[in-house]
Amino acid sequence: MTRKIGVIGTPGKWSTESLADALEARTGYRQVIDMSQAVLDLEAGTLHCADVDLCQLDGLILKKIAEDYSPDALDRLEMLRMAEASGVRIFSPAVSVLRLMDRLACTMTLRAANIPMPATTVTEDEGAALAALQRYGAAVFKPLFSTKARGMMLLDSDTADAAARIAAFRQANPVIYVQQKLDLSGEDLGMVFLNGEYLCTYARVGQSGSWNTTIHSGGRYAPYEPSEELIELGRRAQAPFGLTFTTVDIAMTPDGPIVFEVSAFGGYSGALKGCGIDAATMVVDHVLGEVSR
Repeated sequence: MTRKIGVIGTPGKWSTESLADALEARTGYRQVIDMSQAVLDLEAGTLHCADVDLCQLDGLILKKIAEDYSPDALDRLEMLRMAEASGVRIFSPAVSVLRLMDRLACTMTLRAANIPMPATTVTEDEGAALAALQRYGAAVFKPLFSTKARGMMLLDSDTADAAARIAAFRQANPVIYVQQKLDLSGEDLGMVFLNGEYLCTYARVGQSGSWNTTIHSGGRYAPYEPSEELIELGRRAQAPFGLTFTTVDIAMTPDGPIVFEVSAFGGYSGALKGCGIDAATMVVDHVLGEVSR
């Protein structure tokens, strides 16, 4: 029997299309779903994207809910709960992803699980944010909804106009998330997990002169062999979220490893370019095994 499994993502983007290619190769069915076109009809109990009722599919792989993280993207995840209520399995579940798209929700879950993280202050008070900056020496101000370091601001405690820059940051970010900048030696790690099982680790090596290591800012992928202790840290970090596929962002500091966040959707490109692993095919094989049970 042909399994009809759709990919929720961004049409034309490599990772989305890679998942759709792998599904088509195994099932003969291909459907990429753009949630910006979703229509939820609560009375009829349907969730349509174009001419496809998501509630009638055998499963959905959630690769990307929106191009940019925002509170609006959370509403798209809520709409997916209609499909789940109809018996459609989503990989990863909508509620699991909901807890990750808001940076503060992710941070609180990690800290509740005693995962080591950089010192962090969260406040709506600009004076308290300035005091945190002075206490940390240098800090990164992060939007609650962002990826690839977009919208982040690095400040040193001796920045002359720090108060003014914090005030400007708060215009777009009423809740100010302040995280101490640590010495990361120019790289951080992406530790990849499928259904809670460790797959591989890649490094993101920063471009000279850049304060962050994201590929968006010119970083590059490189292979990395972690210790068993480091793998166990990554395993503990991702465990509370119940994700199908994810990447844990870890960095090594002079005081030991710390975790920045757990990815809502995982790093398919990093797994391939940094580790030589075709994660899209592995995810599809896992999903097909689950929906066939």
